[in-house]
Amino acid sequence: MSQSQTHNVTDVEVLAIGAGFTGIGLGIKLTRQGFHDFVILEREGDVGGTWRDNTYPGVACDVPAHLYSFSFKLNPNWSKIQAPGGEIWDYLRDCVTDEGFWDNIRLNTDVTRARWNEDSKRWFVETTNGTWSAKFLVTACGHLSDTRTPEIDGLDTFPGDIFHTARWNHNIPLEGKRIALVGTGASAVQVFPELQAIAESVVLFQRSAPYFFIPSGKHQAFTDAQRRLFARYPQAMRDIRSEIFWYSEGNFPPRVQVPKLLEKARNASLKYLQESIADPELRAKLTPNYEIGCKRILGPGRFYATILQDNVTLEASALTRVDGSSVYGANGDGYEVDVIVFATGFDATEPKFASIIFGVGGQTLADSWKDGMKATASISTPGFPNLFITNGPNTSLGHNSAVYIIESQIDYIIDTLNYVNTHHVERIETTPESEQEYVDSVAARAVGSVWLAGGCNNWYVDRRTQRLTVSWPDFAYQFRQENAKFNPTDYVLESVF
Repeated sequence: MSQSQTHNVTDVEVLAIGAGFTGIGLGIKLTRQGFHDFVILEREGDVGGTWRDNTYPGVACDVPAHLYSFSFKLNPNWSKIQAPGGEIWDYLRDCVTDEGFWDNIRLNTDVTRARWNEDSKRWFVETTNGTWSAKFLVTACGHLSDTRTPEIDGLDTFPGDIFHTARWNHNIPLEGKRIALVGTGASAVQVFPELQAIAESVVLFQRSAPYFFIPSGKHQAFTDAQRRLFARYPQAMRDIRSEIFWYSEGNFPPRVQVPKLLEKARNASLKYLQESIADPELRAKLTPNYEIGCKRILGPGRFYATILQDNVTLEASALTRVDGSSVYGANGDGYEVDVIVFATGFDATEPKFASIIFGVGGQTLADSWKDGMKATASISTPGFPNLFITNGPNTSLGHNSAVYIIESQIDYIIDTLNYVNTHHVERIETTPESEQEYVDSVAARAVGSVWLAGGCNNWYVDRRTQRLTVSWPDFAYQFRQENAKFNPTDYVLESVF
């Protein structure tokens, strides 16, 4: 890595912010190409992103592990079809160790400001550990980086402990406690059975009831013989990946409201609810009042079995008020609790990193996105040259593996770097016309989808404009076909000469 300490600025060719799946995947691809002039900045003390941050009891990925991992870094040692969070974290750390680029990572280094300098055609990135200069900047911050906690009247009066599932406080003993769990999303349904098993009582605040996938009945754990097979015959892992991927792609059409497929998915989930919950009053509370797929469809786990336990109360309304140790739902019922656990998700439509990135003329990315996130090929936006935005506009999937999208964006970045180096380009900036054409194409596909017309509020849609800005409203393979290869006609290119 080339380093010049002029004015205490360290120069590097490629600088990435975030050492989660995207940052690590990019590091692997760059290292394998023999490209070492890159640095990955990580604000925390270890790599791993959301799988480092989420350590709550029961944390796991509901996407099968052989697909929720890099296609170019297969792992034969997964213990279960749906891997526990700790295993995914270990996998990501092992990726860095195996590929040998720990020296390219700076831990405990929080980015406070990134600004484009037109004279030098470089990004200057200020951090808590010095300033960097980079030709190319990559935001690899992830959709699930910054926690979201709702504003609750009187929350500051609560005398007990409060924390978010993504910032689990392991120093607080929960055995025998009265616990309020706020939310019924993916994290909530995983931690819920774990809390019920040790708590005196759990009150679950449900703003909206979730839909669940039907339990597959497949064995969750891989046998030693299966793991040996994977290690000796990697093609077996590739075959499993392919099978899971194409099965998952079949879950997309209901999300654009193909009538027969939508009805089939809805009826299957509601049948599972009916078979699990006999009490009609409770079943009514657990019946979603929106179309299936409008919110994330969850893995079944032990949610329904847990909701039936004697020490559980389902509060079928949002938490709206706290008065001392009393917590109140929107319907006015109150409960005495010792601990409040928020499982209320993340800021996705308005990512916090956008407010510290300053492009041409000093405009922030947040200002550019005041009407919602948008970017050519989901990765580049006008006014921000040499910037790659990953896990940004229209990159989330509700039906398949996010890692597939991440790999596609990494391929785009690598292809761009190869192009600019071959053609001696020092500055690339996408055009407003290219961005608008892409935004219009995405919007056209989103019309009538469950995210926009499914009767729910979800984190995929920007509340300011009601545009679908987080999810990709098409098949995953279509994203890769369109957005995994650099298209120079979408950009204004400036050569070195």
